Amino acid sequence: MKLYQRLFAPFAALAAFASPATAKAPVQARPALWQVSDADTSVYLFGTIHLLPENYRWRSAAFDQALNGSQELVVETIVDEKNPAKMMAALTSLAFSPGLPPLSERVPPAKRAALAAAVKKSGLPPQAFDRMETWAAAFMLLGIQFRDLGLKGGEGVETVLRTDFTAKGKPIGELETNAEQLGFFDKLPEGAQRQLLEGAIETGSSAQAELNAMLASWVKGDVKAIAKAFNRDLASSPELSDALIKRRNANWKKWIEARLATPGTTFVAVGAGHLAGSSSVISMLERDGYKVRRVQ
Repeated sequence: MKLYQRLFAPFAALAAFASPATAKAPVQARPALWQVSDADTSVYLFGTIHLLPENYRWRSAAFDQALNGSQELVVETIVDEKNPAKMMAALTSLAFSPGLPPLSERVPPAKRAALAAAVKKSGLPPQAFDRMETWAAAFMLLGIQFRDLGLKGGEGVETVLRTDFTAKGKPIGELETNAEQLGFFDKLPEGAQRQLLEGAIETGSSAQAELNAMLASWVKGDVKAIAKAFNRDLASSPELSDALIKRRNANWKKWIEARLATPGTTFVAVGAGHLAGSSSVISMLERDGYKVRRVQ
């Protein structure tokens, strides 16, 4: 999955309606987990996949020890699949603008048939998409792509973790509000938004191959491979790298540093790409002098 799809996944999960279950052999995963701590505070940092196929077993003894010992969970943003009113309000406030060209004119001629097929599959009238900004149209269509790939919001790591903490009566926080996170996409240059739209209508072997490569890296906790994929996706656009990765990671790093001033244990779960590479939250903390220990 390209960078844009990976970053958009928390919201597209709402549109990834459950597809028929298929029997597959369980996959045992050991994703990367880190800990940064001082005398009376500990923050665990876990790199997630926002949407997963069925039968991925990603919990381990080390993971459960860290999770069970944490008083609170913090995720990128809280998307409530059962009550999406807050997220939809944020989306509606940003998604529409007057005077936009028809959506079909925002992709190359060779991709218009694929776009029309994706729009038809969504069940929404084409006129509704024409009123949407390009990133918002991509948002709606990505859910269809994720569904076709067998990805489900209910299998996503954050959804499972939030269910766990809710059942135990433990608090759940977010690093960004729905509006703040959607705002990053709303502010993207039109060219980048169109790249996202083209990615949202990919079908067949290309999308499946990218998904398989991403999952293979995450399952093994191969942080170098995850960083390489992100760097490849961002190589042609330093502006996107700065807006979607570096600035957000810097904000989260500051949040973690502030959290270390209060005693207790927190479990932070964010997309795996934010914890990989030289611009990652991990690297930023280390450059500030913090010792970050890999737990898994």
